[in-house]
Amino acid sequence: MVQQVRKSIIALAFLLSGAALGQAPSAPLTIKPDAPDRYTVVPGDTLWGISQRYTDSPWRWPELWNLNREQIRNPHLIYPGYVIVLDRERGQLTIGGADRPAPTAPGADTPPAAATPGSAAGAPGAVKIGPRVRAESLAKQEIPSIPSSAIEPFLSRPLVIEPDGLEKGPTIIATQSDRVLLAAGNSAYVRGIGKSKDDVWYVYRKGNPLVDPDTNQTLGYEAVYLGTAQLTRPGEPATVTLTETVVEVGAGDKLVAAGRPQSVNYAPRAPSSQIKGRVMAIYGGVGKVGEAGPQQIISINRGKADGLEVGHVLALYNLGGTVRDTTKRQDDPAARIQLPDERAGLAFVFRVFDRVSYALIMQVTRPVAALDVVQTP
Repeated sequence: MVQQVRKSIIALAFLLSGAALGQAPSAPLTIKPDAPDRYTVVPGDTLWGISQRYTDSPWRWPELWNLNREQIRNPHLIYPGYVIVLDRERGQLTIGGADRPAPTAPGADTPPAAATPGSAAGAPGAVKIGPRVRAESLAKQEIPSIPSSAIEPFLSRPLVIEPDGLEKGPTIIATQSDRVLLAAGNSAYVRGIGKSKDDVWYVYRKGNPLVDPDTNQTLGYEAVYLGTAQLTRPGEPATVTLTETVVEVGAGDKLVAAGRPQSVNYAPRAPSSQIKGRVMAIYGGVGKVGEAGPQQIISINRGKADGLEVGHVLALYNLGGTVRDTTKRQDDPAARIQLPDERAGLAFVFRVFDRVSYALIMQVTRPVAALDVVQTP
């Protein structure tokens, strides 16, 4: 069953990336001058990372892949050892190579029969080559589009809560042996679970408000994840045992049913409409203090209501400040000059709520901070 679900997610990502392939690119893609003619995929690579190294627009990697349907039908299933040929003339990356065909890995397609180069099929002296099977270790892992380990812990957790969203939720009212703080292995008594059939619960505490920098409106609160609890005895109060804690848990903390993780379309693509928003906070940071870099998570004041979707890539810009023109008088209104926003990097949107989204910073040329700008690249 798990394997079927996994295949379904991969198939969905492929279909969506196929749609991206069919879109007309906004500008020609450029392969970097120092890129090699061939690159052999190694463990630890990502499709984004390979494209970032060798092209000017890594988020548009689906447009680069020449999907040789006679060899490999799914670019999400490439493996270490595959050879990528960089075609500067056509601006494409081709899987395989003239002297080294792409290997057949688990889940990849078997190359069809072909005639020897330079000979017509059925001509005298032609040698017909049939399909061949190549054994590969089942332990070999396909190359992901992005580093999924950076976002998977956040896919099933409710990162945003309404202002009163936790108030009526199940609450820890007492702790084992009157402990003040709890850690993994300790038990707690919870009011409000009632007859719920959920066995696994996340423990939360209301965190910092998520304030829209444009309207100064509180869109919700960051839900601070404290740990995971297992229901050991239903009732009122119910008993739970903490199976994992990242922060000490105490009376007054809230529980949310774990539910099922959501699937993510790992195929990056630009929004179909012009979106412009702001960075509200750096996940895990305090208020507006601190800067973020690659592989850190930011919250954005745009969501489903604004047309933002999982898989969208947004450009990051440092917010331009104001300076004084020293050639003008200090009391001259024209002496204050607004500086332009400066491009800082790219972020991949992986979790979307109605008015708030979370994105993983993929690359930066300068640190990202709260109040910075995000927009369609």
